[in-house]
Amino acid sequence: MRTLEASGRADGQGGLSPRTVRYVFTFLRSALGDAVKHGQLAVNPTDRSTPPSPSQARPPEMHAWTAPELARFLRWADEHDSDVAMGWRLLAFTGIRRGEALALRWRDVDLDAGRIAVRRSVGVVKDKGKGERLVEGATKTGQSRVVELDAGTVAVLRAYRAVRGSLALDLVRDTALVLGTLDGSHRHPERFSRQFVAHVVQARRALGEELLPVIRLHDLRHTHAPLLLAAGEPVKVVSERLGHANATITLTVYQHVHPGMGRQAADRFPALLDG
Repeated sequence: MRTLEASGRADGQGGLSPRTVRYVFTFLRSALGDAVKHGQLAVNPTDRSTPPSPSQARPPEMHAWTAPELARFLRWADEHDSDVAMGWRLLAFTGIRRGEALALRWRDVDLDAGRIAVRRSVGVVKDKGKGERLVEGATKTGQSRVVELDAGTVAVLRAYRAVRGSLALDLVRDTALVLGTLDGSHRHPERFSRQFVAHVVQARRALGEELLPVIRLHDLRHTHAPLLLAAGEPVKVVSERLGHANATITLTVYQHVHPGMGRQAADRFPALLDG
């Protein structure tokens, strides 16, 4: 555990986070537990190890924008860089994951029906001594799903596709990446996230820091879900849009994220009795 924390990265650039080390411990403990069960080991060696505690391995705190904050940022982003703003809007208005958005191809987009098919995801694989590479694979759950689009996002996608088609027809072929680079390749997921953070910093300077809290790219997903839940959208519908394995996960993750949800519930209850 200590070695992983100090020098466990595959690219040789330092140690792994406590959360990742605890994941490794969990899988290793399960595998060695099976070895004990089948008589291949007398004891489980992980019984004597000390992984990072659950509190140390806690995921980063999630933040969510309010609807006015999201609208404010998207207006600024569209004026500042309409090409990359398409990515921010797609993530915010669908709740799909970063890797899923960056792997989306035009054949997955049905603008007439107003929906996208999320079939794959792209991620970064780091090989020790060999650098890194981008690899397309299945979604996080291994399942494909269809996500409906609002009319506004369909209109923006149509305009976006027309602009890209005017640059090069190869950028709008069925096999072309929707959010690909101008040479048709995948955008690097981690650089994509850093670009979003940079845009947030610039937008805060332009709009006023008090009007736009700092969030990460993944928090656009955390903004999408609570806003829908707060508006009364069924949990099952939100869960399906996010690609969660079940609605229980959605409830567990988002029940405390949006500060207005508890207040709305409290205010609505007396009205139920009046009826």
